[in-house]
Amino acid sequence: MIKNAVFKCSSERISQVPKDDLRDVAFIGRSNVGKSSLINMLTAHKGLAKVSGTPGKTKLINHFLIDNSWYLVDLPGYGYARTSKSLRGDFAKIITDYVLRCEKMHLLFVLVDVRLEPQKIDLRFIEMLGENGIPFAIIFTKCDKLSATQVKYSIERYRRTLSEQWEELPEMFASSSSNGRGREEIVDYIEKSLENC
Repeated sequence: MIKNAVFKCSSERISQVPKDDLRDVAFIGRSNVGKSSLINMLTAHKGLAKVSGTPGKTKLINHFLIDNSWYLVDLPGYGYARTSKSLRGDFAKIITDYVLRCEKMHLLFVLVDVRLEPQKIDLRFIEMLGENGIPFAIIFTKCDKLSATQVKYSIERYRRTLSEQWEELPEMFASSSSNGRGREEIVDYIEKSLENC
């Protein structure tokens, strides 16, 4: 379990990320998917990542040092329509540069709102990860908003959609930042993957 989490730095480009040997475990998703809340839940630090009611607030790559042994990385959300086209382009570049070129990145979690049917922008992003051989897993957020049956159905629907293109599906986790669901499984998965690198 995570015992200690501290903010390390914010970066506008990958040349500014920490230059040490610690691995990055990054989190990304559509704007307003509940990323900051999830990060705070996983680390058990309420105000670690700034939660905002306004989508598209995270514009930088934020590194949090976890137990002095790895970094949890909060990436900007993608696909928020109200930011200007040029700003969206910047988000895309900062995201794609980090995801495709940052050698520190060990694992990427793609966050998906369990209440929505598979969104084109998420599927396109996941497809890009596959094409580039980026290791990732999927976390379904806001699972407390649906019944257990609905959550199961929603995740199965996602599996079916991905199966149309993928032979092997990524790991998938159901989570809720309001009741702590998924915390142990996700942190265990991170720790095991870091042990194997």
